[in-house]
Amino acid sequence: MSFLINVNRLKNRLENPGNNTVIVDVRFQLDDPDAGRKLYLKDHLPGAVYMDLDKDLSGKVEKHGGSHPLPDMKMFTSKLGNIGIDNDTAVIIYDQSNDMFAARMWWLMYYLGHEKVYVLDGGYEQWVMDGNKVTDEIPQLEAKVYKPAIRVDAKADIEEVKEKLENQSASLIDSRSKERYLGKTEPLYGKAGHIPGAKHFFWKDIFNDKGKWKKADELKSHFEAFDKDEEIIVSCGSGISACPNVLALKLAGYENVKLYPGSFSDWISYEENEVETKEE
Repeated sequence: MSFLINVNRLKNRLENPGNNTVIVDVRFQLDDPDAGRKLYLKDHLPGAVYMDLDKDLSGKVEKHGGSHPLPDMKMFTSKLGNIGIDNDTAVIIYDQSNDMFAARMWWLMYYLGHEKVYVLDGGYEQWVMDGNKVTDEIPQLEAKVYKPAIRVDAKADIEEVKEKLENQSASLIDSRSKERYLGKTEPLYGKAGHIPGAKHFFWKDIFNDKGKWKKADELKSHFEAFDKDEEIIVSCGSGISACPNVLALKLAGYENVKLYPGSFSDWISYEENEVETKEE
């Protein structure tokens, strides 16, 4: 099953109104939290609504749970209903280009059990580059009711991560840059390095040299170190850049894949947890 849609396919959907499609703009900048919304208000794909990483796609930061904890699911499903999404809606999500925020919302929809959810390959930039129109018009969408069917096996908490690393019943991926994985630099957190036992797979390596998503065969080759039947838990700094790797593993045919939403920022919130700085 593909979780990607290209510009032409989206354009065709927009030219055939009445097919229950909602487009969501999730452009965001970690160093400027208001930048994405400002970009949306300036212009966006026709009919697109905006969802904010901090306000909509994440919950309140606590002592534990990481710096981008999952949103309250009751509140999140209510927001989905308010922007016209029900269980039968095809949800198309786009970022500035192929970035991590669209994959974060894709994962949240996947976690809720949503069947028709797609990331626009190339995002806003590809849409504009292909000569398509944008607008500053804010759509008025009819509210609907969204009923989640949560995939409880799609995520892992810290206790599960610890247990499965200890008994070697799952592999753990760290999706951050090599420099952060090795603890050579850490711009965000008080400790540097990675969760002991984690293997490094930088999330941007799932894209080709043109910045597009790699094909399924290329992704199979990329992740060939993993057996198709083994469980893979994916982490990063705070559960955002891990999401493109989850999506890529799914595209490559891996079924037993979980997100560790708290990731490294949750791990180091427990003083007793050790970190590693050598390649594993």
